[in-house]
Amino acid sequence: MAIKQHAPLRYVLAVTAVLVTGALWFLTRIGPDAVAYLFMPIGGAAGVWSVVALLRRARLDPAARRFWRLLLIALALFSAGYAWLAVDAFRISPVLPSVALGTLVPAGLGLLLAMWAVGRVPLGITGQADRRKQLIDRAIAFVGGGALMWSFGLAPLITTQHSFGDQALVLIGLTFLLGLGGIVKVSYINGGPVDRVALRLIAGAASVAAGVSVLAFYGDEGALLAQSVVMPAAFVFSTGAVYMQWKSAGSRPRRANVWLPYLSVLAIDLAMLSVLRGDMSWPDQIVIVAVVVLTALIAVRQLMATRENRMLMRDKRITEDRLRHEVTHDGLTGLANRGLFRERLAEAIASGQATVLLVDLDDFKTVNDSLGHDVGDELLIAVAGVLNAAARPDGLVARLGGDEFAVLLTGDEVTGETVADRLIDALSEPVGPHRLLTHCSVGIAGHAPGVGLDELLRHADIAMYAAKQRGKANRVRYHDGMEQPVLAHARLGGELRQALDDGEFRLYYQPIVELCSGRIVGVEPLIRWEHPTRGLVTPGEFLPAAEATGLIVPMGRFVLREACRQAARWLAEFGPESMQKIGPNVSVRQLHDPDFIDDVRTILAETSLPADRLVLELTESTSLRGTQVSRTLHQLHAMGVRLALDDFGTGESSLSLLRSFPASIIKLDRSFVEGIELDEPGTSAADARQAVAHAVVQLAGALGLVTVAEGIESQEQADLLLRLGYSLGQGYHMARPMPSERMTELFAANQALVAVGGDAR
Repeated sequence: MAIKQHAPLRYVLAVTAVLVTGALWFLTRIGPDAVAYLFMPIGGAAGVWSVVALLRRARLDPAARRFWRLLLIALALFSAGYAWLAVDAFRISPVLPSVALGTLVPAGLGLLLAMWAVGRVPLGITGQADRRKQLIDRAIAFVGGGALMWSFGLAPLITTQHSFGDQALVLIGLTFLLGLGGIVKVSYINGGPVDRVALRLIAGAASVAAGVSVLAFYGDEGALLAQSVVMPAAFVFSTGAVYMQWKSAGSRPRRANVWLPYLSVLAIDLAMLSVLRGDMSWPDQIVIVAVVVLTALIAVRQLMATRENRMLMRDKRITEDRLRHEVTHDGLTGLANRGLFRERLAEAIASGQATVLLVDLDDFKTVNDSLGHDVGDELLIAVAGVLNAAARPDGLVARLGGDEFAVLLTGDEVTGETVADRLIDALSEPVGPHRLLTHCSVGIAGHAPGVGLDELLRHADIAMYAAKQRGKANRVRYHDGMEQPVLAHARLGGELRQALDDGEFRLYYQPIVELCSGRIVGVEPLIRWEHPTRGLVTPGEFLPAAEATGLIVPMGRFVLREACRQAARWLAEFGPESMQKIGPNVSVRQLHDPDFIDDVRTILAETSLPADRLVLELTESTSLRGTQVSRTLHQLHAMGVRLALDDFGTGESSLSLLRSFPASIIKLDRSFVEGIELDEPGTSAADARQAVAHAVVQLAGALGLVTVAEGIESQEQADLLLRLGYSLGQGYHMARPMPSERMTELFAANQALVAVGGDAR
């Protein structure tokens, strides 16, 4: 196709000047009448030169170049034929009785070649069915237009007494065919290498030339007007076509002209009605009128059907666009989905510039589980809008699934770190209708030679997990070797599953004692992993992996069953006064497990442990909110199971949590116990350290709750907490976590001391 560039107007102006000069000559008649025949070959020469310049200077599509080469030859032959006619006009007579072979042959060949060039222009369609339909439509249009031209043009010309002769009629007939064929062809071109407006101008040039036939009715004056004005006007159209092709980048696709066949029906109806002017009996006239009316009605009906089809096609396009959008975009957020993201990423990798940012929301599952899926969806929609606004215009944002998003950067205007910082900053404020505060972790990976699509995504995923391990609202760029810790984490998840199956987990027990006497009143079971090669593994090393993989649910079920079974044994062995409670920790994930209530009920029944001896310890967190969690906690309370709020004082809304579920026990976090005894009594420093501990015990007393102080590591701390009002405590000062066998021995010793009235401290 032509490359859009500066298109000179001088060729159009030159031919226009020839036309104006010819018109002035016709008005003034300066010189002999043979001068009229000079304007046609002069205008033709300018037209030929314009096409030569187009072919030399413009870069054209091969199909367009072929068309203009053929048209160049056609114009040259046509101009040469009329140059011969000008010579005959000066040599013989300005009013020629017939056209010589020197004019007829080259001009006729030129017209035939022009028709051939127009006929070879691509239609822009590929389907065999479309080709057949357009062939029929073009045939209808050609026959209808031909009938009209014959009835009002060629037929009167042939029968008039002012005939140009057979040779002239051949040329006029060919120009009629070229004009009609050009109009029909242009009407069905959907776009392509040859400019559509240029083709229309070529068809117009042929139609203007065909209009010479009308001047036959004006005798010699008509012939002079045709040569000096009408024929040069045809070359104004042709040079205008060159100009349009020069400045065009090819025709834009458009819908084919569906009206032309119906206009052709109108044309042939007009031709049939013109027959009524001749000698014809009235019965024949009625038949003609009936045929005209019938074809008109059929055409109207078809037009109505065409309109309905257009509406159906429009609805189909709308539906297709909607389905295409649904296939490539996320239904909830409206962002690009995984499929579209991978498609664009593949294109970016092929171009050599691709940076991927994987974005994962921190603690989204907690929000989703505690506040419900509807609130979670609203949060995702709000986050999607924030991320999209922060990433634009540099990146494509997609939702890959769940709370995981991705951003694709394809340029070098900004770095991945810059966009990641924008994303993190954008989520530093509460979002959504519920004004929830969430953060995101971002993994960044840039494309490198030899790195495929899936590997690049894996690199970004590894970097994202590394960012999450650093804490909330962090970003990390992938580098070689980063996958080792992530793979170790993944292997740890697999080992946990195997450890559950192989029975490698054990429970250790830490006693809870009366601060005044040291008597054991309860125990807290703590899980330990007896790894076959690494030995004893503490919970801090494997519980995060258990939470991430969901294994915390079966692991928590194991802890609950084993703790209740062991507590029932101790109660049976040492009596009901030996232990008031056993308090396993419960994960929020367990509270969202639909089978959790049934698990607790079944385990209590299997072990025969009284429900009031079971205390479920829940870490203070906003994740304890939500309809599902609240319902579960109240069901547990109704069963007689007691609830303890662990790590009290470290969360964001301790007081409001006391109102949201039926707690019986508050466990003061160890951070408020550490160092509480270091300052001199009565000083401001001592008062500050003891303020929280004192406030918590007062609050518990007002609400009728039992308090337990955690993390006691010295007798001084125990004595001070006792003076502040705490009755129960646990920590390394009393006893470290121990196996069940050692705990059994401790129960026996504790029972012996109590029996003789001793102090277990």
